[in-house]
Amino acid sequence: MKSLIKISGILLIGILCLNSARAQATKEDKKAARAGETARIINAMNYVFKAEHVNPFSGGGKELSGEYDVTVSKDKIVVFLPYFGTAYSAPLDVSEGGIKLTATHFEYKATQSKNGGWDIVIKPTEKDLSGVKDVQLLRLSVSADGFASLQVMCLNRQSISFTGYIDEQKKEK
Repeated sequence: MKSLIKISGILLIGILCLNSARAQATKEDKKAARAGETARIINAMNYVFKAEHVNPFSGGGKELSGEYDVTVSKDKIVVFLPYFGTAYSAPLDVSEGGIKLTATHFEYKATQSKNGGWDIVIKPTEKDLSGVKDVQLLRLSVSADGFASLQVMCLNRQSISFTGYIDEQKKEK
């Protein structure tokens, strides 16, 4: 009877160890798959940065509620983000608050970092400055698993940063 209990205990320990090793392999497989997916959508320039938290240059950070994002595709950048901070010149139209931009002419440079993440610099180059507003540069740092931070540098406002994640841009129907 004692030997049966010992054998059962050894088998149970063996099964637990195998399940633990399989769970670890599955976790690593998922992480590698997410890194591959992140690289694919960045290289294809087909993603959306979804902002979850804002960090103004002066003042405390805030959680965001609502749909604030930056959509990146090969032919267009669309920015819709809130702004908290010091503006050196105010817009005439109050509905023009926040950071709103649609640019079809821009420079885009994505370089992979040593840790498997990405550093992306987007510079709007519209000829009509009123179309660009005051956004001078967007700097996006993306980890291999898709978490990201965005820094927005403006001409007439203090810089501001956001944290969130990137996801594949959904095709419009």
